[in-house]
Amino acid sequence: MKRIFYYLTIFSLSAGILGLAAVFIIFQIYSKDLPNFSSIADYRPKLVTTVYARDNSIIGYFYDEKRFLVNLEQIPDHLERAFLAAEDDNFYSHHGIDFLAILKAMVSNIQAGEIVRGGSTITQQLVKQLALSGEKKYERKIKEAILAYRLSYLMTKEEVLNIYLNHIYLGNNSYGVEAAARTYFAKHVDQLTLAESAILAGLPKAPSDFNPFKNPERIKQRQIYTLDRMLLLKWITQAEHDAAINEPLVYKSMPEPSWQLGAWYLEEVRRSMIEFFSEENVKRLGLKIDRYGKAAVQEAGLHIYTAMDPVHQKAGEIALRKGLHETSKRHGWVGPILNLAEKDWEDYLSKENFNPTQLENAGWVKALVTKTAPKFAEVRMGNYNGIIEMAQMQWCRNRNPKYNDPTKILTVGDVVWVSVVGASGTSNPVSAPAGGKIPVFEAKNVEPTTVIKLALEQFPEVEGALSSIESKEGDLVALVGGYSFSYNSQFNRATQAIRQPGSSFKPVVYSAALDSGFTAGSLVNDAPIVISGPNPWRPGNADGAFLGRMLMATALAKSRNLCTIQIAQKIGMDKVVARAAGLGLETTPIPQELAIALGAYAVSPLRLTEAYTAFANQGKKISHRLVTRIDDSWGQPMIVVPSESTQVISPQNAYVMSFMLREVVNAGTGGRAKALGRPVGGKTGTTNDEKDAWFMGVSPYLTTGVYVGYDKIKPMGRGEGGSRVALPIFVDYRKSIDSLYPPEDFPVPEGITTARIDADTGLLAGPGTQRSYSLPFIKGTEPTIASGVELQKGQDDNMAVEGLYQNMDLLED
Repeated sequence: MKRIFYYLTIFSLSAGILGLAAVFIIFQIYSKDLPNFSSIADYRPKLVTTVYARDNSIIGYFYDEKRFLVNLEQIPDHLERAFLAAEDDNFYSHHGIDFLAILKAMVSNIQAGEIVRGGSTITQQLVKQLALSGEKKYERKIKEAILAYRLSYLMTKEEVLNIYLNHIYLGNNSYGVEAAARTYFAKHVDQLTLAESAILAGLPKAPSDFNPFKNPERIKQRQIYTLDRMLLLKWITQAEHDAAINEPLVYKSMPEPSWQLGAWYLEEVRRSMIEFFSEENVKRLGLKIDRYGKAAVQEAGLHIYTAMDPVHQKAGEIALRKGLHETSKRHGWVGPILNLAEKDWEDYLSKENFNPTQLENAGWVKALVTKTAPKFAEVRMGNYNGIIEMAQMQWCRNRNPKYNDPTKILTVGDVVWVSVVGASGTSNPVSAPAGGKIPVFEAKNVEPTTVIKLALEQFPEVEGALSSIESKEGDLVALVGGYSFSYNSQFNRATQAIRQPGSSFKPVVYSAALDSGFTAGSLVNDAPIVISGPNPWRPGNADGAFLGRMLMATALAKSRNLCTIQIAQKIGMDKVVARAAGLGLETTPIPQELAIALGAYAVSPLRLTEAYTAFANQGKKISHRLVTRIDDSWGQPMIVVPSESTQVISPQNAYVMSFMLREVVNAGTGGRAKALGRPVGGKTGTTNDEKDAWFMGVSPYLTTGVYVGYDKIKPMGRGEGGSRVALPIFVDYRKSIDSLYPPEDFPVPEGITTARIDADTGLLAGPGTQRSYSLPFIKGTEPTIASGVELQKGQDDNMAVEGLYQNMDLLED
């Protein structure tokens, strides 16, 4: 017996030595070409970049992987324990490899005849994801074990677990526990209950198979397994276990703010930030970031704070959409979306998935025309019925007077856009940016048997843009690039549309004229002229009329083309071009041609808005500020973007220009803006054949530009100019936001004097003056003699004579 025991002992020792030798040899072989796992120790995951409005509300996210970084301190203890119970309950006692777990897994797999259990620790899983490929090979498993062992001595358990919980993929494009909490429970991770934590802990095994939205029964079983393990380990009590199992689970996601309110603004931020984080710029500024361009924006977890004001942005989107909608209806009916054969109706209606809630908040939906009659049309939306009366189609006749009853407008089988009667013209299809429900319609009161009264709608073909900059700080508080970002086009007309501004360019000419001897009271002549050359040019006014002599302020207010051309001739186009360049309008060389004075040089709406800030801000052109601050992933300041302005014209020139722009509103083409009841100036603009319509509005606190036109340039129709198309959009927007600012008039700088001027002579108002205006002058340029007063013989008043004939000089041309 002793001999047998002796041989068994020798055999066991030999086997042990051989086993250790084998392990040593394997360790040596597979340690030679192990990957560098410094990426784990210096963990830099792909994180979500968050973009904020200036009230700190979230505009949207940029990311490749939806992951929000959280500290272990922010993660509830029961969530940490749930993951350990489900994945690695010996985590805090082993050195990266749990041999007992591996042995148990081997036994379970042999008994089952298939792989039913894994023995990998959390550390091994982390190594596999961050340092090794996902191939199921024994070589990889050996390398995984070696690296996990080494990592356990390089990092603390808390560091490993923190990285794991932030990195693990948990389905539905959610990486890490914070993203998963938002995706499945509409909560932040620190708000999760034990029951919810056990759900998340059950996901790593197979995120797709256990998807709570698709397979709630399967994930419930995983939850119970995890809770059972926690109870067995005595990490929770029986009462906590039972309460968690019985807790009702509500699966829902946090609302996704991206590409909703301010979609064009968000896209402009994305584009500009990719440019800002170019490798060259990052190194020049010495920014501490290890990614460049798109990778920096979509992986670095930045916090980008913008100047966008949600109140401004919402008001701008609603105003532009309403204006384009009204313009479209003035053009009349352009036809249905499509027409379906009757055999295709049921299939189409079933796929639309109509719900009456889509009509709330002025929503639009698609409807199928099933019957037309002389006074109405019947439509279907899913299983619901609607009726469109002729009164809701009258606008269709603007294109064709023969559209006088529904049978001539619609055809059975047509698919058209509709809204609830009384809620037309304020929304996108499906959802509206405006808050609150439309009082005429609540979906809860609608049954399939109810016939819903509807209005016929159509997407505008005409497009537009709105940009609004705070005149003093340069904050770009609103940027709207078109009618609908989601349903129509993501082309940003505020920044990317390059269009001729028409008469909204004229203030550039008038500003240059003020520095060349002209004043607001200079007499100019609205009379026919011919510009000689190989192709003689006979410019005219929009109304075809000639009004004769008038003050320069009146010429701008009434937007007289011929006066502007003669002023440009007199001062020289070189001065006009120089002033345009100073205001930031020159992106390509501006030709020194007189047609430029009438706006025949294309610019973007945002650039023109920026130029107008000089007239609102005492001669300082303010650069629009899109982003105000950028913080890194931990919220540490990376860069603060200051306000930048340049003195491009004198404060005195700017003040006189602001006065003349106010006269455009008070007595000229911008008259609709008087409805604001505040000091506001502006300039309309319309290009030939009404192809483009503009209104640029200025006040001391805000400069706003509105543009309307087709993407493929073509006439909008007779009368569709700046005052009719663009100005109402400006007014609607400003009515919504002007109350945010105290009433403020343009400050009068030093060097300005005021005089009452005879409108017929341009001289000081005299005894016989019939029409006079009080006008501002740059000190030293005001007239010094009165109208109707003759100089006495021998009187030496050179200034008086010069003032008299300066005004008459232009009339001789």
